[in-house]
Amino acid sequence: VAYLEMEENQITLDNLEKGTDNPAFNSLGEERLYEECDGPHGGIKEKRRGEGKGRVSSYCRKALQPASKAKHFCKAHAKALRMVFWGLLGAAYLCYFIAACWLNFQRALALVVITAVVVFFVCWSLFKKHCGAKVLLLLSPVQKCFQKSWPWLKWLLSVVLLGGLVTWLALDTARNPEQLISLAGFCFLVLFLFAFSKHHSAVSWRAVFWGLGLEFLVGLFILRTTPGIQAFQWLGDQIQFFLSYTKAGSSFVFGNTLIEEVFAFQTLPIVVFFSCVMSVLYYLGIMQWLILKISWLLQFSMGTTPTETLSVAGNIFVGQTEAPLLIRPYLADMTCSEIHAVMTGGFSTIAGSVMGAYISFGIDAASLIAASVMAAPCALAMSKLIYPEVEESKFKGKESIRLSTGNEQNILEAASSGAATSVGLVANIAANLIAFLAVLEFINAALCWFGEMVDIEDLSFQMICSYVLMPVAFLMGADWADSPLVAELLGIKIFLNEFVAYQQLATYKKNRLSGLEEWNGGRKQWMSERAEIITTFALCGFANLSSIGIMLGGLTSIVPHRKSDFASMVLRALLTGICVSMLNSCLAGLLYMPMEVSDCVTFLSTANFTSTNYPIYTCCKQLFASTVLENGTLSFTGVWAGLAESMPHLTQCCGHYNHTSCLG
Repeated sequence: VAYLEMEENQITLDNLEKGTDNPAFNSLGEERLYEECDGPHGGIKEKRRGEGKGRVSSYCRKALQPASKAKHFCKAHAKALRMVFWGLLGAAYLCYFIAACWLNFQRALALVVITAVVVFFVCWSLFKKHCGAKVLLLLSPVQKCFQKSWPWLKWLLSVVLLGGLVTWLALDTARNPEQLISLAGFCFLVLFLFAFSKHHSAVSWRAVFWGLGLEFLVGLFILRTTPGIQAFQWLGDQIQFFLSYTKAGSSFVFGNTLIEEVFAFQTLPIVVFFSCVMSVLYYLGIMQWLILKISWLLQFSMGTTPTETLSVAGNIFVGQTEAPLLIRPYLADMTCSEIHAVMTGGFSTIAGSVMGAYISFGIDAASLIAASVMAAPCALAMSKLIYPEVEESKFKGKESIRLSTGNEQNILEAASSGAATSVGLVANIAANLIAFLAVLEFINAALCWFGEMVDIEDLSFQMICSYVLMPVAFLMGADWADSPLVAELLGIKIFLNEFVAYQQLATYKKNRLSGLEEWNGGRKQWMSERAEIITTFALCGFANLSSIGIMLGGLTSIVPHRKSDFASMVLRALLTGICVSMLNSCLAGLLYMPMEVSDCVTFLSTANFTSTNYPIYTCCKQLFASTVLENGTLSFTGVWAGLAESMPHLTQCCGHYNHTSCLG
């Protein structure tokens, strides 16, 4: 009987397709077979098996009791345990901090600054959370009095600030009158944008003046004050040091030969690394915190809406298509003026990932960081000048806007996602460089051919830009001799892209630092340090013709039904973005003071003349200027007069540079 039953339950292909419906693997069928095989004793065995299962279950419950009690204890005392954990962690860090400072305070200075900043903001957050309401209530009488006095107080404050600014400019430019050219250029660009304003009578002058004032204060701190210069120089050095870690990954993948000799393998991996780091910072919430603090300052001072301010503040760190994603849920309901501000912010700044590539070229990191920070308030101000608000914004007066965040589940996924996302950016940069450089070469060849037809030699796109944009470069503060080079780079930035322009600027800077002759025939090989800084600020932005498609594509993918609004405003936003970068460069020309060698006599006495550099070139130029040749006799004036070292230094300088003094 049992054989017949098993035969009926044999596995067939038909039963196998049914899976668990096959009676040979059915739990009910198995129990039936078990009972039939056991005969009359099957019930007893089943009872014993049940008792065994009960004992196992009892043992498991007893074994898991300590874990269950621990879980309940942690839930009941979660707050206390959290405080103990943070207390132990804080005590451990305090011991580490004291040990680091005790061993070498100078080495631990960066750690001290970072710790002080973190402690300040943590204390401020705790104070605001526990005592903020009480302090506001206590200061409410002062606030009411201030509000009553504000109508006349703001005019008094404006007059005092304007008087102070005029006095400072008069005293400062008296020593360097060439700075007045940059000031004139700054005023001209503001008036130019006002002339193209869509609604002249609706301009919010509060936003304009506060934006320009914040830009001026940031520039003054970075370019003139010793703490600002040292802080941003230190920050730039740290970023350069941080980016050097890219070599560990790129050398493993491509080999040392390629990353040392080939541009693509030397520079583009930095974009991947920087994008990965930015993604991790976003996952940790650090970038959102920074953006919120900057946007709060801009919104509070300029009176702009939270949505447009958040996007422009985000552009300091991310690109023109990533920043609008921060306010993605609100783009559909934003006014045209707010959309214009979002576009202008994208055109006026550069992304942190490509900034790393420019730094790797040799461009001054402190100037790039300063230009990105200064561009945010200026972009908002100029956007409200050229496209004032005439609609009623749905977000005006709204206290907070929720920032969009990524969907990554952990820090490893965030790092991987950032690296993967950068692949498209790297491919885009490489493709654009290949295309634009090829197009530029073709345009130059065509222009040269047309020029030869009328006996104009070496006609090129760069030459045309150098003549057309030379007045603009001069108004920004560049010397007239350097203006053609600055204008050439400005034209490349606007009509091609800033990547190509920065690459050419890096070549000029390398020539200067190598101590090459300033002129080679009729062609300048490098520009002055002041012109370099002005150009660095002028090129710092995505405002070029190729970015129009990127901007429209990014915004349209988020809000497709507003495509016509985007298309109608993009050219005006592009013009504003170009002018914002130029305004930054004018301010750099107004505030920048070059660091020159104070004592050339001492410097040349210790200099190594086996190779040249810019300080050697500067001091040799000063030595050449102090020489006097009369009746075949060479003498020296100024600090070089009567020094025995003057003639040996002149001989060494003549070994590298040509001058009439060398003929004597």
